[in-house]
Amino acid sequence: MYEVAVEQEFDAAHYLRGYQGRCENIHGHRFRVVARVRAKGMDDIGMAYDFTKLRQHLGQVAGRFDHVCLNDTPPFDRINPSSENIASTIFRELQVMLGGTGVSLHSIQVWESPHSSVIYSPDEGD
Repeated sequence: MYEVAVEQEFDAAHYLRGYQGRCENIHGHRFRVVARVRAKGMDDIGMAYDFTKLRQHLGQVAGRFDHVCLNDTPPFDRINPSSENIASTIFRELQVMLGGTGVSLHSIQVWESPHSSVIYSPDEGD
């Protein structure tokens, strides 16, 4: 089994509805997103999955969150733009893009600071 990972960053503002603390106020982060895919084998030229293609797909998904207030951007206009919700949203959207490519999306990790991150990887059957 091979695991291929790429990273993408985006800058965005957000606030957490219903949170009791400083994060209830609008503030910004440089979010770092790590996407990991798994492949059982390699192609004819010895690659499990092309870094460039994976980076392009992740960029298409995460790019729409760059330099916006996440609370004004679907689906975060309806759900809190927590790192957990950001990770699961990116996972679902990227999973659709990777359909039929021969790899499976394993996890999305979202860092909201150099010291705080969340990893979303669905349970089997999710």
